[in-house]
Amino acid sequence: MNDDKHIMQAAVWYRARDLRVETVTTPRIEEPHQVKVKVAACGICGSDLHEYSAGPIFIPVDEPHPLSQQCAPIIMGHEFAGEVVEVGERVTRVKPGDRVAIEPILSPHRDGSYLMERYNLTPLLGFHGLSGGGGGFSEYTVVGEHMVHRMPEALSYEQGALVEPAAVGLHAVRQSSLKAGDSAVVFGAGPIGLMVIESLKAAGAAEIYAVELSEVRRQKATDLGATALAPQQGDVVARIHDLTRGGVDFAFEVTGIPAVLNQAINSTHAGGETVVVSIWETEAAFQPNDLVIKERTMKGIIAYRHVYPAVMALMEQGYYRAEDLITARIPLADVVEKGFETLLNDKSHVKIIVEP
Repeated sequence: MNDDKHIMQAAVWYRARDLRVETVTTPRIEEPHQVKVKVAACGICGSDLHEYSAGPIFIPVDEPHPLSQQCAPIIMGHEFAGEVVEVGERVTRVKPGDRVAIEPILSPHRDGSYLMERYNLTPLLGFHGLSGGGGGFSEYTVVGEHMVHRMPEALSYEQGALVEPAAVGLHAVRQSSLKAGDSAVVFGAGPIGLMVIESLKAAGAAEIYAVELSEVRRQKATDLGATALAPQQGDVVARIHDLTRGGVDFAFEVTGIPAVLNQAINSTHAGGETVVVSIWETEAAFQPNDLVIKERTMKGIIAYRHVYPAVMALMEQGYYRAEDLITARIPLADVVEKGFETLLNDKSHVKIIVEP
């Protein structure tokens, strides 16, 4: 922590494999609907890892993002919670001292509200901590009033940092046609896949399967109540059909691996539905007849909308527990070596929390 309140430490992305913890100017409130937050906990996301290892994907490099007006180098971190330390003159939703989880979506807004009902579908979509404007891998950041959600007293800051990835999982399940009693398989039991499993439980899925290479992550999925399958032990599609007597009702693809997309589609029965949750680095090929002849459906989701309050209410009921998902806590100074590099090289980790 810096004694000089005009400067702070932050993790700044310059290019792939070039993330630096350095001294930057502390951001200030410049508009009446802005909120200044002292960051308490920020998770490292799979999309952060992609930006670090193979970016830029969302990070604007050649020209500024139209909403943040910034391009690289930018401060990273978009899964975070913290304490409100200052508010603009027209802010009404929060006050200094409030504990808040941040909804990092950059989408057109005015007077403290998003303008679009489906604000995650704007062509201008960006993310605070990926698209400029500041980020959670810093001591302080300034966000719009429309991006802050007061946390219930029962939730810790670490729990608050999990609201963002949990929102992805809950939005994926809510956008599906799943009903209580249905069956589902989740391909990929990383942080988002585990959030999908928790969301399926909350939605009343009767049978949940998880397909995952990592033994540690399979165990996490098992601990959360899923039947975990190892793809290296044979044809998982055939095994799912055997276990479910003909295929699951729903498949959720959370790996971004082309071959897995085919497995997800074919793991469902005739009339089944596949939801694609991943952000992809490459094209993927599939046989359209796998959809056509079986009258299956495939749909995609991006991020979330209008779901933070529901996530926090479910957290109060015991879903998305920090103790089930967080595998390490590190200071900001160690974010590269003990955070990003560790996650790239050690698949036993699920969620690493950075504490600025």
